Amino acid sequence: MSATVDGDTSKSAPESARRTHRVRRMLRGPRPESVPALVGTACALVGLIDVAAGVVPAFRHSRAHAVAGVLPGATGPFAAALSLSAGVLLLLLAHGLKRHKRRAWRAAVLLLPAGAAGQFVHRHSITGVIVSLAVLALLLAHRAQFSALPDPRSRWRALANFVVMGAASLGLGLVLVSAHPDEVLGSPGLTDRLEHTLYGLFGFEGPLDYAGDASWTVGYSLGSLGLLTAVTTIWLALRPEHPAARLSAEDERRLRELLARHGGRDSLGHFALRRDKGVVFSPSGKAAVCYRVVSGVMLAGGDPIGDVEAWPGAIERFMDEAKAHSWTPAVMGCSETGGEVWTRETGLDALELGDEAVVDVADFSLAGRAMRNVRQMVNRIERNGYTTRVRRAHEIGDEELERIRRAAAEWRGTDTERGFSMALGRIGDPSDGEAVIATAHRRGPEDAEHPHGDLKAVIHFVPWGADGMSLELMRRDRSADPGMNELLIVAALQAAPGLGIERVSLNFAMFRAALARGERLGAGPVLRIWRGLLLFLSRWFQIESLYKFNAKFRPRWEPRFIVFRNARDLPRIGFAAMRAEGFVQLSPPALLTGRRTPRAPRPCAHIRPYIEPYIEPYIEPYIDESAARPA
Repeated sequence: MSATVDGDTSKSAPESARRTHRVRRMLRGPRPESVPALVGTACALVGLIDVAAGVVPAFRHSRAHAVAGVLPGATGPFAAALSLSAGVLLLLLAHGLKRHKRRAWRAAVLLLPAGAAGQFVHRHSITGVIVSLAVLALLLAHRAQFSALPDPRSRWRALANFVVMGAASLGLGLVLVSAHPDEVLGSPGLTDRLEHTLYGLFGFEGPLDYAGDASWTVGYSLGSLGLLTAVTTIWLALRPEHPAARLSAEDERRLRELLARHGGRDSLGHFALRRDKGVVFSPSGKAAVCYRVVSGVMLAGGDPIGDVEAWPGAIERFMDEAKAHSWTPAVMGCSETGGEVWTRETGLDALELGDEAVVDVADFSLAGRAMRNVRQMVNRIERNGYTTRVRRAHEIGDEELERIRRAAAEWRGTDTERGFSMALGRIGDPSDGEAVIATAHRRGPEDAEHPHGDLKAVIHFVPWGADGMSLELMRRDRSADPGMNELLIVAALQAAPGLGIERVSLNFAMFRAALARGERLGAGPVLRIWRGLLLFLSRWFQIESLYKFNAKFRPRWEPRFIVFRNARDLPRIGFAAMRAEGFVQLSPPALLTGRRTPRAPRPCAHIRPYIEPYIEPYIEPYIDESAARPA
């Protein structure tokens, strides 16, 4: 009996300890690092409920909105105007709170006491007051969690805010005007309701008449929406600009010194010299990480620049900068060595993104069955009268360089220059004299002014250390014969020994391993489904075509990785990477910026620049770190 009692006591002791631990955790409150997400989520929830309560009269008396009265930020009497204004403001505030923004914290500290006072005066809701003040105390106690600095911004946000907020106010107002069918006099049509909404947003009485208090409810609600749109737009227009980081002349000089000593380590090293990137250096100055901030993601490309032993110092500076602004850190296209250092120093995770095609010049030959298709294509094009020239950029005259730049811009098939991790964004810059430019020409009777014939295609390589080069750009005239890119790559590989080039990096093939394994005999169903999805996406993102194009030259494949904090960040990082690479374009209209790029007309091209700038606030509300575009 004694042993049984002792045994029962020993079994119940751990359970008692667990209960005591749970009680202590409840009394301690939430972990400090979880407070921003907790308060931000509560604000977003109350904002949605308040907007619904302001628009739909029946909702103001529902149990859902009664619950909102005890949540932080639910203010006062639930009048339609106050509900709409508070709801919209809380929705705008919630994202900043989740991102640890200091200004969002200040706004919440002001809003919560006001909400508590409104609840006490109009509803006598002691519970709501207590909860609001408890959250306020939580914010004050954990104010150190809200220290993120402001994001880079430009005044284009004011224009986007005016359009988006104006459209949202018009939509909400129209719903509000139509939400009182039993109290409106007469049978107004859509045009009358729309006219009443527009008048109300500007603070004037519209053509509709309501019975009872509905007229005041609708009038004050519409006026508050119009005032909110005007105030936020004016504030965004008058606040000082914080331009995105750009590569200064001094930073570029220091990076070139590091590349001169260590540039042969990574084929993407020279792309760090893009002038629309920022840079952080290690304390010793022997290493650096270049980045661009897009949609709240601090995106680095390739490996750190410089001495491997100094990489941890540069990575630490990178992570400190991301933490200071509450940006999501990510690395696109780093090598296996770079991925190991990133994950070891930061605790981040890594995922294989694809493979880089690298051709060893000494092993390249057009002979053999494997190269038959490329060999036949090159021979056919040469028989059609095409010639090639491969030169260093400093060997080309200014007039011809300008002609190459102009042709490359005209042949570009997209509205914007694509590329980030493997793109330099310029051709023939005096500082890039060691770059290699290969051109294809076709001689005709009308080409007397050009001794080598009319320019039909161009590819551009940037230096990869002292004995390598990395493909940066391929452009061709759409009227030229197919196979121009193959012709120029073969010409560049054949001319490489004379230029002292031993290795050439070609395009990056995303998810190459999955495509290659998925088409093999015996591939499993999961791998076949994944390959089928990649083939479907290839209609827009050239996943399969780039892999097959690279495979023509029999390269060796070097894996490249994406480094990220956690899996739930991957959709956001993917969207930011697509923006950085130019697949998603959300820049101000060319009509307003005064910058236009010559391009072939396409269906609906004349309306796209006016639509795209106003999509972004729905995707990433009020954070656009890349709003200031490079010239």
